[in-house]
Amino acid sequence: MDRIRIRGGTTLRGTIPISGAKNAALPLMAASLLTDQPLVLVNVPGLVDIKTMADLLVAHGVAVSDPGGGVDGGEKGELTLTADTVTNTTADYELVRRMRASVLVLGPLVARFGRARVSLPGGCAIGTRPVDLHLAGLQAMGADIDIVDGYVEAQAPNGLTGATISLAKVSVGATENLMMAAALAHGETVLENAATEPEIVDLGRCLGIMGADFDGLGTSRIVIRGQDTLGGGRHTVLSDRIEAGTFAMAAAATGGEVTLAGVGLEVLVEGTAGVMEQAGVELTATDGGILVRRPGPLAAVDVATAPFPGFATDMQAQLMALVATADGTSVITETIFENRFMHVPELQRMGAEISVNGSRAEITGVEALKGAQVMATDLRASVSLVVAGLIAQGETMVNRVYHLDRGYEQLVEKLAACGADIARVSA
Repeated sequence: MDRIRIRGGTTLRGTIPISGAKNAALPLMAASLLTDQPLVLVNVPGLVDIKTMADLLVAHGVAVSDPGGGVDGGEKGELTLTADTVTNTTADYELVRRMRASVLVLGPLVARFGRARVSLPGGCAIGTRPVDLHLAGLQAMGADIDIVDGYVEAQAPNGLTGATISLAKVSVGATENLMMAAALAHGETVLENAATEPEIVDLGRCLGIMGADFDGLGTSRIVIRGQDTLGGGRHTVLSDRIEAGTFAMAAAATGGEVTLAGVGLEVLVEGTAGVMEQAGVELTATDGGILVRRPGPLAAVDVATAPFPGFATDMQAQLMALVATADGTSVITETIFENRFMHVPELQRMGAEISVNGSRAEITGVEALKGAQVMATDLRASVSLVVAGLIAQGETMVNRVYHLDRGYEQLVEKLAACGADIARVSA
């Protein structure tokens, strides 16, 4: 199994191109199940999770332009998905266990074919993340649902019917699944307490290109007027705000100066940008993207993760690595997932001074981190260890880097191009 070796102490300088957003591309790929016409997606990142979703769709009978070779999407990350001969409405455990987003095929399958059998999902071990909200929403739209031998079995032989659904808590996945299902339901569906993330808006825009009728995208109340059929279309996946934030924090941690190419300052949204500025990082919009620099020492921060547009839970681990050498004591409160401090022991191995009490972590800045052998536990924890390794004295070896392959396209190459002493090595 590969590992990533980092020799810390190099200042990052240069330009890093930001890839398409994985968390936008995955539901967009699932949306191909809603139509028998080709759906062309541009700016799709070449990631393991994209390959997993492609494998799952192929198993359903969807033709994918490049389901092998890592699904790099070819030139400009272009994928064509055609679901004109779907022969299977079962999503098997062996595929679904590899990625939680696989559950996003549930809504489209039930809406278009009246049935689905989908394994309960897997993914990063950062919390329970139940699919109850997905199922309750589909039941409100008339689906009969049973859990049998670890599979969700959903039936709606006469189609789904529009309903008013108030989500018990904000859920990106449930909002996406129910948006797709409602696009083919009879009548009007109203989603209350819906997620407002940019990825939700991106999905809605793509569904609109396919012929869906939406109001309220980007707000907590989305109205969907169901259509008898949807068509195909061509859609460009938005840039990855989590990747942009990660590289911004890496640049700031090293005291470097990096341009994030192909994104606007708005991609970092108020939550991430505000916290970074609180820590002493300068973010400047340029013609080509965002210029990131840190003119002085890092300052301590006090932040709690929150649903969009608050500070994203997917940026929490990276922020902890950033402030590990800041002046003073930072406080990070995790409000989204109950098991998302698994990177703390690994950062402590590198000399970080961190104490955890329930959902609250206190990080007292130290003069320097020291390189060590560390173990990645989930996607964002993995990249936090890379950020820590960039500023640590000596050599850091990050093990179990397959997590990184799920969410960061050409991470090593992008950092190396900006001067990092980093390499992927065989174990």
